[in-house]
Amino acid sequence: MVFTLKINGAPHEVDVDGDTPLLWVLRDVLGMTGTKFGCGQALCGACTVHLDGQAVRSCQTPVDSVGDSAVTTIEAIGQTPQGAALQKAWLELEVVQCGYCQSGQIMSAAALLKDTPKPTDSDIDAAMSGNVCRCGTYHRIRAAIKHAAGV
Repeated sequence: MVFTLKINGAPHEVDVDGDTPLLWVLRDVLGMTGTKFGCGQALCGACTVHLDGQAVRSCQTPVDSVGDSAVTTIEAIGQTPQGAALQKAWLELEVVQCGYCQSGQIMSAAALLKDTPKPTDSDIDAAMSGNVCRCGTYHRIRAAIKHAAGV
């Protein structure tokens, strides 16, 4: 079936089964490999993208459920004020260790800052609780989110 998806501000026509996870459409069909596969069960957060500004796990989001929603991936998050601030903070505070989970971390953090511009530690914990970092850079992630938010 043919779907027209609005991804990073541009229309993309894809011919896939409706139950194909958005993650595989992004990576395998469109070549947008910034969004990562982690667990395939929406437990680790590596595949996080935005649908209309809300963080979702693309590994469990069937393409036929996207509809007219705007999809934003790590490739374009730097075009938003929150995403640009986070990417800068990530670099300044040297958050990344192996880097595999970081696109999902930044996507979840950007959704948090969009809705909660000055987050508390509790806000950060709640928003980031579904994102796993096997390297354990959680303290640097928290510090970068605070830095990006100016708190």
